[in-house]
Amino acid sequence: MKLNLKKKFQRFCLVLICLVILILQSDIPNLKALTMDNYQGEMVTEELRLKVPADVKAAWLNAENEVWEPWLSSQDGFLGRQLFWDKEKEEALILVNWESKKLWKSIPMSEVNEVQQKFEDNVKAALNLEENPFELIYEGELDKQR
Repeated sequence: MKLNLKKKFQRFCLVLICLVILILQSDIPNLKALTMDNYQGEMVTEELRLKVPADVKAAWLNAENEVWEPWLSSQDGFLGRQLFWDKEKEEALILVNWESKKLWKSIPMSEVNEVQQKFEDNVKAALNLEENPFELIYEGELDKQR
């Protein structure tokens, strides 16, 4: 009887230890975290990175200002954008601020593709090239932190 009680107590302790370890291993804050979809009404920044060689930087800036800027300015929710260029990496960083993710994502992709084609046609004509020289390296979004 004493041996049986001792085994039950050991099993109870083992189960208790396992439960404590399991609870401590779970990431409770992440379970309560909001999904990104809950930020549909919050300001968001579109982030784009492009390979922009130094010898065609002027054509890139010109096409950005002639094609993308007027189109973006006509979009609901557009708040502005910033263009950066890294001389060492020969990369451009484009940050486009939107009033909300919902407004940004409501723009039809077909319309975005049409403007992108105009941008590429502008660049190819200016540089007398057959292909767009600007490779898209990364696209993503940044949510404003409080």
